[in-house]
Amino acid sequence: MYRKELPQGYIIQQTEARHAKALDALQRLVFPTLAEEERMAERHYLHHLEVFPQGQMVLMDGDEVVGMTSSIRYHLSLEDHTFLGVSDNLWFNTHEPQGDWLYGMDMGVHPRYRGQGLARQLYRARQEICRSLGLKGQVIVGMPIGYVDYAREMSLDEYYEHLIEGSIYDPTVSTQMRMGAEPQRLIHNYLDDPNCGNAGVMMILSADKEV
Repeated sequence: MYRKELPQGYIIQQTEARHAKALDALQRLVFPTLAEEERMAERHYLHHLEVFPQGQMVLMDGDEVVGMTSSIRYHLSLEDHTFLGVSDNLWFNTHEPQGDWLYGMDMGVHPRYRGQGLARQLYRARQEICRSLGLKGQVIVGMPIGYVDYAREMSLDEYYEHLIEGSIYDPTVSTQMRMGAEPQRLIHNYLDDPNCGNAGVMMILSADKEV
């Protein structure tokens, strides 16, 4: 079972059933503009532990859940898809036990704990899971949340091109790129969140890269 103590004293560990209720509440803090039907709830988190326990992790400050990441094993596909489709409406029954990539379903840190590099630590933990399972790496679909500030100026496709060029900084996607994630494509209508224009940027992070 995964468990790692961070320099700040926080713990990243495999999710347990006792964390599910706190994760439900954390979703609302981390994703305030996400559509209700796309937010994971206590019942979903409990089921994820039955499907793929190794891919579910929490960030703990003492007894408080202050961050989380969840994932499934999957194949690499660059075709159009949606968050609800790939997650089986949040239940994760799309998990492929022999899948050779770790598909990240969500990643979040409590607003009060941001700015400490904790999301990077969660990505690093996922890299360790990839290596322990012999996977090729992570599939990350980043939410370009900065698009809301440019929506009146340019299309999503134009925003994406600026991101790739590095002429626009996006709080989520640009940070993921700096960690070594390689953009593959923009997926329109990936989810329902106006801040990112309902889109996701699909990226891959090879298991051999240091985050």
